Amino acid sequence: MSAEPTPIKGRGASWNPQNRFERLEYVEDDEHTVERDDSLPKTIYLRDPSRTIISTNDSPDVGFEASINPYRGCEHGCIYCFARPTHEYLGMSAGLDFETKILVKEDAPELLREELNSPKWEPKTIMISGVTDCYQPVERKLKITRRCLEVLADFRNPVGIITKNHLVTRDIDVLQELARHDCIRVSVSITTLDLDLHHKMEPRTSVPELRLDAVRKLAEAGIPVGVMVAPIVPALNEPEIPNILAAAKKAGATSAGFVVLRLPWAVAPLFERWLEEHFPDRKDKVLNRVRDLRGGKLYDAKWGVRGRGEGIFAEQIAALFEVSARRHGFEPKSYSMSTSAFRRRRAQATLF
Repeated sequence: MSAEPTPIKGRGASWNPQNRFERLEYVEDDEHTVERDDSLPKTIYLRDPSRTIISTNDSPDVGFEASINPYRGCEHGCIYCFARPTHEYLGMSAGLDFETKILVKEDAPELLREELNSPKWEPKTIMISGVTDCYQPVERKLKITRRCLEVLADFRNPVGIITKNHLVTRDIDVLQELARHDCIRVSVSITTLDLDLHHKMEPRTSVPELRLDAVRKLAEAGIPVGVMVAPIVPALNEPEIPNILAAAKKAGATSAGFVVLRLPWAVAPLFERWLEEHFPDRKDKVLNRVRDLRGGKLYDAKWGVRGRGEGIFAEQIAALFEVSARRHGFEPKSYSMSTSAFRRRRAQATLF
């Protein structure tokens, strides 16, 4: 790693920290390393050979127990993404590898149909994007998420979506079919309304204006849509909470939730370096406030508080959010939907 942090245009991370499961680490020696051009690292796509698609969890924090993720890794490049360390289980880094080496589950729709048809499957809400965004850029071409939604609509199985990408509006026709049976909830994640902060923190996501437009289009189409203010970064986007909620309500959002910044494993050094690159004057203030929320540490994985933090500053964030949400008449975020219309579909033909 070079001594001077240098951001890479269009990427969230600017380096690859060591994989915590690997004993050996490649370290660049500035004096002897041949100069190389890392300014525009290319994204590559790899086939994911997984033979199952529905994952389950018992976390009390997330509000759902089943999820599917068509992609592993995410080209959106959000520097704060808590999913980055999952790439370390693949022998890669949570840094640039996470946003430039994307594993694609090409067989996801077929695997989903098979699992929903199993007598073992009890209909329940399935979350798409429980880890990485299902509408990241390559989805425009591959349409894996759309085909999974078509399967879910055919079975009338409830599904929740959370995304930062306007591309979700492409699938309004399928989402409307799900809405007919109370089987869909969409949450659009809006982190900031500041275009400059957006470009630095979430370089390949839809800009704030387009996310609000996605809320508007979904609401006009009769699809239940909410907003997630996430993550809230103390002393950075925290003051924007009231304005984000006001803009989302005006666009048609009916529910709202929030999550405070999480920095597990390699995300912490990545985020620290990002602050040094983009906000050196605020670095210490942001990190000290994060420590205030986490009992003196940069991260605490304790159930029930890892998404909110603890202490006086956590209470202030929650109070600011709750007062703003109440003022605009927001409902609490929920993925509660009906399973009464669920049906098994032995035939391969679908509604679409």
